Amino acid sequence: MATLDTVKEVLSENLDIEGDQVSEEATLDSLGIDSLDMVELICDIEEKCDIEFGEPDNIATIGELVAHIDSLK
Repeated sequence: MATLDTVKEVLSENLDIEGDQVSEEATLDSLGIDSLDMVELICDIEEKCDIEFGEPDNIATIGELVAHIDSLK
């Protein structure tokens, strides 16, 4: 499964954000993802992708999030 699809799935399951709202250009702010949501998102992504995410520094868009995840695989 592509990383973007995994992120869409996690957002849909846990934060009720529809997949069609999620694009690589979408900002976390525009999707209503706050710092608490981000912690939950990271935990779920770590589990699904079997990675250690680390600190989400300077991640503002879904594209940056996907690139960071891909760099850890």
